[in-house]
Amino acid sequence: MGVLNVGIDGNRVLADGAGISALARFDREVLAQPGATHVFVLEGINDLGIGALFMDGPRPTTEELIAGHRQLIARAHAKGLKIVAATLLPYEGTTFPGYFTPEGEAIRQAFNRWLRTGQEYDGIVDLDAVMRDPARPSQMLAKYDSGDHLHPNDAGYKAMAEAFDVTLFGLPKAGASVR
Repeated sequence: MGVLNVGIDGNRVLADGAGISALARFDREVLAQPGATHVFVLEGINDLGIGALFMDGPRPTTEELIAGHRQLIARAHAKGLKIVAATLLPYEGTTFPGYFTPEGEAIRQAFNRWLRTGQEYDGIVDLDAVMRDPARPSQMLAKYDSGDHLHPNDAGYKAMAEAFDVTLFGLPKAGASVR
């Protein structure tokens, strides 16, 4: 299985900013890929925080963020692709001024709850559970923090990779025989 990463640093689901929004580029950059069978989505944290940096409008509501994700799901399914998503990572304490707010955290929690219980995606990888500090669930574990309290370090990315259930992508579990 090949993997193509079309993620953009600072990307948002609903609005342009540090690149074209995920909704605007999804068909061209994801759905048009020949031979694609699965899509993995980790999008939404920048919708909650990066608007404060760009000062380009209000933060989306939980319902607006979910509606954006539902568009991604519908478009992937219309092309016959399986689509898997990850919960949004904790980000309290980020060094980017104005990025974290209690309102944004409430939206992140509600969005993650929708992901975990909604069963609209074909699978979920609970990266929030892997990365959060149990003593302070709105913050990333220090051992996984790059130092900006938003992006993981190498150990964090390794932990995220190890959290994937490869069977979500039609692959056998490690150690399973393939026929």
